[in-house]
Amino acid sequence: MTVNDIYTFLNDKYDFALALPYDNVGHLVGSLSSAVTGIVVCLDCTEEAVTVAVENGANLIVSHHPVIFDPLKSVTEESIIYRLIRNDISVISAHTNLDQANGGVNDALCLALELTNIEKVTDSEGFVFRLGELDEPLSADEFASFVSKKLNLRVKYVGNNSAKKRVAVCSGSGGSMLADVATLGVDAYVTADIKHNVFLSAHELGLVLIDAGHFETEDPVVAHLAKALQKEFPQIKVIENHFTPIKYAK
Repeated sequence: MTVNDIYTFLNDKYDFALALPYDNVGHLVGSLSSAVTGIVVCLDCTEEAVTVAVENGANLIVSHHPVIFDPLKSVTEESIIYRLIRNDISVISAHTNLDQANGGVNDALCLALELTNIEKVTDSEGFVFRLGELDEPLSADEFASFVSKKLNLRVKYVGNNSAKKRVAVCSGSGGSMLADVATLGVDAYVTADIKHNVFLSAHELGLVLIDAGHFETEDPVVAHLAKALQKEFPQIKVIENHFTPIKYAK
């Protein structure tokens, strides 16, 4: 089993061609011909993820966020790229293609929030997000508490307390899509990285807007991706890494 076999599977399932033009996805570090000794699945290729790979004898990391995004100006011994190459660890990154593909990041978020009747919607810039429904209507306060519990963080939100049932979701940074979401007749929108002025716009529109954390809205896909890889390659050990350095004060 080689890195190329894993890449081919991921490409067939989550089509790297779906990535947005600015993105950097696919096989980013290492050799496609290397025999795979284990896989670490993570949101970010951090020092901690590399350590997990080294300690478990895994030589492939599959990350959501690209390990190389901006042009590299150097690769020194302090850099993650240097450590990856030094330890002969390959990296495949699936970013905006995984956001948009069936069974990807947005679908994993819908499942985490127990939404039903899921629909795909494309915004004015070509990005695909999801619409779904709650089983039972919840007030804004109740829904915010529900999201907090499901994603294990304290969310920020605006919105009144009338019953809410129809929900739009966009994992990661989806504040720029508020105008498109508002035209869809939804009651609430769950995303992350919301700017102050976007919260104010949502308030004026009468829309419940919940900032549920960039990491938290995307992390559910790690388990789904690891499960898909383990099912396809049962002979390879697949390890989930859910590390984030971000903490919340209590």
